[in-house]
Amino acid sequence: MPSHASTPSIPLSVLDVAPVGTGYTATEALHTTTELARRAEQWGYHRFWVAEHHNMPGIASSSPPVLLAHLAAHTTTLRLGSGGVMLPNHAPLVVAEQFGTLQALHPGRIDIGLGRAPGTDQHTARALRRSTEALSVDDFPQQLGELIGFLTGSFREGHPYSRIHAVPGPASGIEPGGERDAARAPIWLLGSSGYSAQLAGILGLPFAFAHHFSGEHTLPALALYREHFQPSEDLKEPYAMIAAGVIAAGTAEEAERLGRAQALGMLRLRSGRPGLQPSPEEAEEYLWSPAERDFVESYQRQHVIGDADAVRRGLHDLVERTAVDELMVVSNVHGHAARLASYEIIAREWGLPGV
Repeated sequence: MPSHASTPSIPLSVLDVAPVGTGYTATEALHTTTELARRAEQWGYHRFWVAEHHNMPGIASSSPPVLLAHLAAHTTTLRLGSGGVMLPNHAPLVVAEQFGTLQALHPGRIDIGLGRAPGTDQHTARALRRSTEALSVDDFPQQLGELIGFLTGSFREGHPYSRIHAVPGPASGIEPGGERDAARAPIWLLGSSGYSAQLAGILGLPFAFAHHFSGEHTLPALALYREHFQPSEDLKEPYAMIAAGVIAAGTAEEAERLGRAQALGMLRLRSGRPGLQPSPEEAEEYLWSPAERDFVESYQRQHVIGDADAVRRGLHDLVERTAVDELMVVSNVHGHAARLASYEIIAREWGLPGV
């Protein structure tokens, strides 16, 4: 039995992309995401976020608001949110209406996590936006300002959008359910570099860093966030979370086997060949070049991969090094049973009460 005497007293959460593995369908992947959300609530995870990606056969979470509505209907207390919605792909008013609807249906349970990357290639981004304009992330602060304006009704008199309200939403003035319903969903900024960290600090917003694919930048980004943090109506003190890649299994050998398959999927994605999440058998049969082996070693250096003891030690070390306020884990492994088992092992080793 694991010892939890030194378990960090910070929340543990889940990031999910509904991965579609070889031999599975998107429908099956989404069913597993639903089951994972149910179990995450039972085990004691704090929040459950889903991420927006497009034109990737191995990821079924292309529409976070739709998926979040489904997950909210199948859970009762778990916080749910986007990790994230890629704001440049959407009109800010549409995002405000979507999450205002989610908040009205499930008050107090919804987070709005925002990213500034497209979450896809540039051709797909053009198809999403129906325009060749505004493909740069440089206009993200303006888009964010508009979203906040729609959510809060804080546009100044004379602003072109000052008479527009996101409905449902507290700024619309027609919420029927009292103070709890009127409270808007909190906004988080997501990032994998220092830009979003600094902006989140200046605006006084909570910040989530993508440690699982940009681990070498984690500590500098967290330092920037804390250094530039200014108290706001949303947050009086900085609140930082990282998303960590974790693969847990009954043995170290099985965890490494699952990890090689996950790394092969990332290798194909980075080389412009996205596909279904490879199976461990595919990874075992794959002829790795020396450069590809170097990529895998570099990519997995910041991941926590192993049996229960290794995962417990790895997560505790990560929290100690980063001093984060919350830890989010992402375990994109092939096979639905293996995926659920990985999150259960993580929950148990963290000492969550429902395992």
